[in-house]
Order: sequence, then structure tokens, then C-alpha cells
Amino acid sequence: MASEGQFVVLSGSATSDRENFYISGPLHLTKVDWDNPCHRRSVAASLVQSVYILERDRQEKREGSLALAPQWWNAFHFQLYRLLIDDADSCIFGAIYQLTSTQNNPLSHEAPRYVIAFRGTITKGDAFSRDIELDIHIIKNGLHLTSRFEIAIQAVRHVVATFGSSNVWLAGHSLGAAMAMLAGKNMAKTGVFLDSFLFNPPFFSAPIEKIKDKKVKHGIRLAGSVITAGLALAMKNNHQTSHSAGTFRALSSWFPCLYVNPSDHICSEYIGYFEHRERMDDIGAGGIERLATQHSIGGLLLNAMGMQSDEPLHLIPSANLTVNRTRARDFKDAHGIHQWWRSGLHLESKIFNYS
Repeated sequence: MASEGQFVVLSGSATSDRENFYISGPLHLTKVDWDNPCHRRSVAASLVQSVYILERDRQEKREGSLALAPQWWNAFHFQLYRLLIDDADSCIFGAIYQLTSTQNNPLSHEAPRYVIAFRGTITKGDAFSRDIELDIHIIKNGLHLTSRFEIAIQAVRHVVATFGSSNVWLAGHSLGAAMAMLAGKNMAKTGVFLDSFLFNPPFFSAPIEKIKDKKVKHGIRLAGSVITAGLALAMKNNHQTSHSAGTFRALSSWFPCLYVNPSDHICSEYIGYFEHRERMDDIGAGGIERLATQHSIGGLLLNAMGMQSDEPLHLIPSANLTVNRTRARDFKDAHGIHQWWRSGLHLESKIFNYS
């Protein structure tokens, strides 16, 4: 095994530092306290990172002792239960891990038995084109129609049906966070609420959170809420609109953990999405926002024209939102999975309960 600060040399070239657990992993986490939310976050992020590296190992044909991915789950006494492979390009996009250790506080009810983890977009190798295709499906709100998601949800259902839903985690980053969120929402609709760790989950909308003037920002969100709520009220007899509202309320008992960075425009709108609810309550307009937050203007307009509109992926009623206020060097730093297992972060966490 390589020690911290060393390079592992494969075929005459140095591998990426970030793929080597002993250089870039959470080496400070020598023993996991499952009751510590920071430890749970770090382990979940590390398992997601291992999925990225599983695919990179496949691309680089690193096998046996040359494979770097196992370091990321072995360190926390997990074993690989099953790979999740895309049927379109045979890339590895997810994995199921089983906790095997009797040393890491097995009596804690917070310890997972199984973790289903999904990676995000890889910009190297032959997985890139397929990943970009999936990213476009997220923007078009069509991830649920893809074969990759079908493989993912079947894997989740298999684990729950075989081992029960207790102490089963979902985890994902970016595209993988969208995959995990969609799977979690589908399970929650059946009354199964899985612990979920969603790192930098996509929220595609106008970048209102980037506006520095708080009054302007709040005014734009207020106007958007009034318009959205007005459209929803005007279409209250529409079957699809009523069904969407009922589904949204059914999800309110599911509290996925969302991890976002304000410098990451892909996920930062979640900050305003949840905080705006509190501001609306403060000014006595909570009812308007509770109605508006269930819908998107685009979806309502499609329904008004008699066209089918799928439920927006990013809209969720409740969450445990964690914001990383640590200064990011650049967008890559703000969006990277690596930030979430670091120690000494400036984090703000709050639970938002839809009622």
C-alpha cells in the first residue's frame, strides 16, 4: 500500500492524486462514529468517489493490486456487493456496498447495512458521451425515461425487497445525486423512506441565488411564487395538477440530506428554494409558497396547453440541507465530491419540513 504523499506508478505514469485514497481520501477518519453526521457524510462521499474510480479502473484496465477503487470502501469495512452497469455503453455508473465490519460501532442504529452509490459525469474515456446524454435528460426532466435509471431503480428495489429498507442508504454526486434523488422519491411514494446523501444535486433554473442584492433577489422569488401559485389555483380542477400536488405532500416525510455549495451554480438554487419558504412565512404568505413550491411554471403552462408535463425532479417538500460556506478556489472545487469528506469545513445545516 502507498503511504500518504506518495504516487502509485502504473505503466510508467503517475495516476491522479484524487484517485488514490492514501493521498486524497479522509485519512483523518481512522475510526467511524456512525452517530456523527460528519462521519456519515464523509463515508457516503467516499463510497460515491469509489464508483468514479471503479469506472476509471475499468477504462485504464487497472485490475487486481493495481485497482485503486477498493481502497475507498475497504477503509470503512465495506465490501462490493454488486456493480451497476449501463446497458448502452457498459460503463460502471453505480455500485452496491455491504458493511461487513463488527468494529465500526455495529450497535449504532445509524450505521448502514447497504449503500447504493451513483457517480456523476466523467469527462474522460468512453463514458463521457453517455453521461452527457443523461445530463441533458435531467435538464429536459426526462431522467426517469432512461435505461440507466431503470437499472438503478431495479437495484434499489432489489436491495429493499431482499434485505429490508432499514439502514439502506442512497448516495450520489451531481448526475448521480439526481439518480439517487429520483430513486428515493419513487421509493418514498410507496412509503419507503431511505436515508439519502445527495452531493451537489442539480437544480436547473434561473441563477437567482447569484444576485447580490437581497431585496432584488427576494422580489424576484416573490413574484415567481405569486405567478406559480396563481397558475396552480387557476388549474386546480386539472387532474394532472391535482395528482402532482398529492404526490408532493406524500413525499413530505422523506428528509434527504442535500449537500450544496453556494459557488456551484448547478446546485446552489436549493439554498434559495428552501430559504424562500421561511421568508414567505415571515411575511404571512406561507400559503402561497406552499402551493407554489409544488409546481414549476413551465410544467403548469404545458398542462394548460393540454400537454403532458412530468413531475420536476428537483422539487422536493422536505430536506436536511447542508451548505458548505468554506471558500471555494473555483467552480471545480465548489462542485467536486472531494470537498465533502474534508475536515474543518464551515458548514451550515438546517432541516426544512414541509407542512
